[in-house]
Amino acid sequence: MSHPLRAARVATFVYFSLCGTLMGTWVVNIPAIEERVGISHATLGALLVLLGLGAFIGMQVAGGLTDRLGARTVVPATAVVCSAALVLPGLPREPWTLGAALLVFGFCNGCLDVSMNAHAVHVEKAYGRPVMSAFHATFSVGGVLAALVGAATASAGLSPAAGMAAMGALGIAVAVVSARALLPAAPTAADTGSAGETEQAPAARRRGAGGRIWILAALALLVMLCEGAANDWSALHLKDVLDAPASTAAFAYGTFAATMTIGRLTADRLVARFGSMAILRYGAATAGVGITIVTVSPWIWAAFAGWALFGLGLSGCVPQLFSAAGHADPAAAGANVSRVAGLGYVGMLAGPAVIGWLTHFVALNHAFVLLILLCAITAVAAGVLRTGSDHTSEMAHSSH
Repeated sequence: MSHPLRAARVATFVYFSLCGTLMGTWVVNIPAIEERVGISHATLGALLVLLGLGAFIGMQVAGGLTDRLGARTVVPATAVVCSAALVLPGLPREPWTLGAALLVFGFCNGCLDVSMNAHAVHVEKAYGRPVMSAFHATFSVGGVLAALVGAATASAGLSPAAGMAAMGALGIAVAVVSARALLPAAPTAADTGSAGETEQAPAARRRGAGGRIWILAALALLVMLCEGAANDWSALHLKDVLDAPASTAAFAYGTFAATMTIGRLTADRLVARFGSMAILRYGAATAGVGITIVTVSPWIWAAFAGWALFGLGLSGCVPQLFSAAGHADPAAAGANVSRVAGLGYVGMLAGPAVIGWLTHFVALNHAFVLLILLCAITAVAAGVLRTGSDHTSEMAHSSH
């Protein structure tokens, strides 16, 4: 493997970690910012919709830009802008200015998210073997880093604006330094050992890819809705349903997040051996078993096991969907990834709200039946990853 390609992979890890760190820095400062602006939880929830809206719009904009200008241009540019925008939510003292700041920060984060995923597809194609899941794992690592730094800055007495500005300045430096290692362009057929592909094949693949991309996007919505529900309701489940102390309940999300990260660090090897379809199918099935245990078990220890299985099962699903979207047509990787990521992000935002709405009619653990159903649908529909060209098989063949 050439040194430039290894350097491009390392740089992609850096940008994923940076994206996770920037978003995590905002998250750990939410309580202080909420108190500074003087708003209720309900008002904050409404303002967070603007963050999601901005991210969704940014994803759609960045997809086309990445295909036209190249990831080597768009990734560092969006990373710099996103790092600079991080300080914005730490400055306002009025709800409307906080909403505007979240809209801008969300837009920048969405642009970075899609462009770095499109570049990750190019790196994976050039490597000739699955590497996407590990990139997503480093996003989670970035969130952990943000939590540690946020705790340190808070204990040092820094205001949210000062801490976020410092992290943003560091992010700008990291983005600029890492830019030169990115791949100059999407790998061509000749680069990846597929020189025999005819001129007509890419065009035919492009014509047939549209419907499949939207199926992948729908599956991303289902999977990420499950993730969003776990993020917001796992701790509350232990506290409200199983009467666990708050200190114990907090570990429910920690268990889910830990197995999610571990799963993503190991998923690439499993994809190389068993294929992306198997990871999606059996991962969704495993997640379904996990959330079923959570739904029916009256024991705290079993609930922890259920949340652990839920995270482990879901861990490899989203990377496979993003990867499949990018490989469906490498010339339009950015646009295709933006569709899948955008609809998936809608699911991530909708998950907590949908479960919350269901709790008006049934107990919280009974509302999780919806998540069981979504996991089952995903497992059944996993065959979409075998439709058309199997990019996992192509990569495995090109690596020999």
